[in-house]
Amino acid sequence: MDDFIARLPKAELHLHIEGTLEPELALRLAEKNQIDFPYQTVEQMQAAFDFTDLQSFLDLYYASIGVVRTEEDFHDLTLAYLKKAASQNVRHTEIFFDPQSHTDRGIPFETVLKGITSALKQGQTELGISSQLILSFLRHLSAESAMETLQQALPFRDQIIGVGLDSSELGHPPSKFVNVFAEARRHGFRVVCHAGEEGPPEYITEALDLLHAERIDHGVRCMEDADLITRLANEQIPLTVCPLSNVRLCVFKTMSEHPLKRMLDAGLLVTVNSDDPPYFSGYVNENFAAVQKALNLSQDDLKTLAQNSFEASFLSKDKKQSLKSL
Repeated sequence: MDDFIARLPKAELHLHIEGTLEPELALRLAEKNQIDFPYQTVEQMQAAFDFTDLQSFLDLYYASIGVVRTEEDFHDLTLAYLKKAASQNVRHTEIFFDPQSHTDRGIPFETVLKGITSALKQGQTELGISSQLILSFLRHLSAESAMETLQQALPFRDQIIGVGLDSSELGHPPSKFVNVFAEARRHGFRVVCHAGEEGPPEYITEALDLLHAERIDHGVRCMEDADLITRLANEQIPLTVCPLSNVRLCVFKTMSEHPLKRMLDAGLLVTVNSDDPPYFSGYVNENFAAVQKALNLSQDDLKTLAQNSFEASFLSKDKKQSLKSL
């Protein structure tokens, strides 16, 4: 099965570029940028990857990204991910970035964007991996901060395909950001939204009805609402599921409890993604392998998941078809 998974062409649609920071690179950047980093070895940093919930992960996540400072740093971070993704037969990726986590520490928006986009171009040229960029607002910050970030992004509209919403879900419903997303849609941005990870199924409904999300990131708690399952299936709204993340962040106790197979059987357009791979012990192929083993997925199930990843992307119909058949 591992060989079958490795050969499958895939797209990855739920990946936070800040969350791809491997311990080795974090330590190197901390030394280069002369930052007082709390970890001295890879082993020390990996020992901290014992999360009890989403917030405990985010605390480490935001502390770690502090070592990334320069345009070169953002380039190196992004290119390292692209090389790993290409090695796992990922043909296309739609990458989240969180500009507020950088601008709030004094790094210009343009510095972040230039570093990431230069690596995306290099990945296309040297690795043959296509990519698109999604700006994610941090939902634990204010709607005013999100609107300010959107305004910062407008001069670079042609380099950003869409907007999303991530970070601490509980207590920060999609409804908090209605005006921001309305303004984003007015400028032609595609819309995705993290919903139904730790937050309730109602957050998924809010993301669809109030933000007009075209794709739901995570969305696993939809399985608690029969009417929502029917709606998602009928409308074929994509769900970008991250199985290893869900287990490591204690959304589910074990992989055998994960609803991915039930989601597939219910006719949902579900995809498999890695979220923040170093923190959760796996990139895309490891996520595929984990659910295959725990849920006894067939080759047809795996093929459906891979095909779904292209169908759920923001690529043109022709491009989807060409990448699926490579």
